[in-house]
Amino acid sequence: MYDHIKKQDKQVYKALMGEEVREAEGLELIPSENYVSLAVREANASILTNKYSEGYPGRRYYGGQEYTDQVENLARDRAKKLFGAKYVNVQPLGGANANIAMYMALLQPGDTILGMDLSHGGHLTHGHPVTYLTKIFKFARYKMKDANTGEIDYEEMRQVAVMERPKIILAGFSAYPRELDYAKFVDIAREVGAIAVMDIAHIAGLIAGKAVKNSFDYGFDIMTTTTHKTLRGPRGGMILVRESEELAKKIDKAVFPGLQGGPHMNNVAAKAIAFGEALKPSFKKYAKQILKNAKAMEMVFKHHNIRLIAGGTDNHLLLADVYGSLGVTGKEAQELLDTIGITVNKNAIADDARGPMDPSGIRFGTPAITTRGFDEKASARVAELMIESLKNRSDKKVQKRIREEIRTMCKKHPIPKVFR
Repeated sequence: MYDHIKKQDKQVYKALMGEEVREAEGLELIPSENYVSLAVREANASILTNKYSEGYPGRRYYGGQEYTDQVENLARDRAKKLFGAKYVNVQPLGGANANIAMYMALLQPGDTILGMDLSHGGHLTHGHPVTYLTKIFKFARYKMKDANTGEIDYEEMRQVAVMERPKIILAGFSAYPRELDYAKFVDIAREVGAIAVMDIAHIAGLIAGKAVKNSFDYGFDIMTTTTHKTLRGPRGGMILVRESEELAKKIDKAVFPGLQGGPHMNNVAAKAIAFGEALKPSFKKYAKQILKNAKAMEMVFKHHNIRLIAGGTDNHLLLADVYGSLGVTGKEAQELLDTIGITVNKNAIADDARGPMDPSGIRFGTPAITTRGFDEKASARVAELMIESLKNRSDKKVQKRIREEIRTMCKKHPIPKVFR
């Protein structure tokens, strides 16, 4: 791999090889990242990168679409089977693009969306003031009732919904480690006449692998998602509609021609391959192991009396208050762990008094190490090493020893090339 790049552009080749080594010799714990199979990587670099395919299968604006139609139909059919959707759009270029297209399809400027507050686990596209979306739509927010248990204040959510009359009630999260009560979301949405949407970007693979609940089973109308993270596909987005043809048609028009031009068909092919991998029986085992490994890490952090937001996890991620528990900021923890070969991300905790660029917490999870074959024992050991490193952050000998142990772990559990 990279033979032609090596000959043609040594600077890019050097950067690529550096990333190959970084990933091979370190542990990826950012819960929104994962490793893909070589088949997915090959599709992303395939000949389909040459082809413009504006429109949808059977309804393209350019000729020469015989094989692009085959690929997109495969991706859509496999996604429908994975998630129980009647309609799917696989063209969004990312999760944010999927959410924006969904808003544009269903709303008029000035309409209201009720979503989770970013500081309590929501996502930028759920209405954070820094996004341009807040200049177009009005956002109301709900929060956790108790940051130590993760319980959502559903009664307050209902009161806000009755007062604000949102057109969309949006569930889903970026840094929330518990399962949501989908039935309550749907009940509130039906009461105020809103469309119930679930952003499953973080847990799509867990839903596909039957490890957590599927919001469609509780009456949600739409699900938006990324196709990487726990789903273990290429970086991209997708919108799924449970059964409404009317909503599906609006979404298709919003994606193209509303917001995007020609889809990246090489990426669509990679999505099709990843969805095929997720349909294998082994993927269910993988999804369940993600949860087991996260629980194993949770137990270690609790044993060391390190505060976990929401008190633990029901999914693939954990959010730890390292500043309150260890006196180290999220930024300091991220940078220190980077030096020993463990990649996490700094993250704000609920109602964080510190700023977003140097918050109180770190966010980490188990999708990528589970892909490498880590079990509960190995995951618990990673948690122990994280805590030991943070507690002994001034001891270079301790940091060096931990770095060597991480390298040994990585050799024992290399990044797989094929998912069987």
